[in-house]
Amino acid sequence: MYILDSDHIGILQRKRGFEFDRILSRISAVGETNIFVTIISFHEQVSGWTKYVKNSNDQSKIVTGYFRFEKILRDFAESQVLPYSTASSDIFEDIKKQKIRIATMDLRIASIVIAQRMVLVTRNTIDFERVPNLNFEDWSL
Repeated sequence: MYILDSDHIGILQRKRGFEFDRILSRISAVGETNIFVTIISFHEQVSGWTKYVKNSNDQSKIVTGYFRFEKILRDFAESQVLPYSTASSDIFEDIKKQKIRIATMDLRIASIVIAQRMVLVTRNTIDFERVPNLNFEDWSL
């Protein structure tokens, strides 16, 4: 089973391009029931668009921001969303103690992947290769 990182989710949301076609093909091959996302990716997307709306004075940008909120809500409501559990939190803390340098949100996603014993699907292989016991693949290639 596979967990999509935020970068792959973003490619799927754009619905165009070679990377989109490759990822969609892989999802078809493994079956949609084997594809998951995390609550952390939801948090990342909502935070980004919250900042966009908050910093916009242009009404058309604000309308766009709220349109994106609706889209994010629909996308995640239709997805299998994994929580950030106590087991994930424990793994997160263990990895932090090892002084592995990786962004907090990425480490939270990695912790969910490890706790669930799944494979992370990401383009961010440089950062995620630092995380011990993390299996990952890049479907955009």
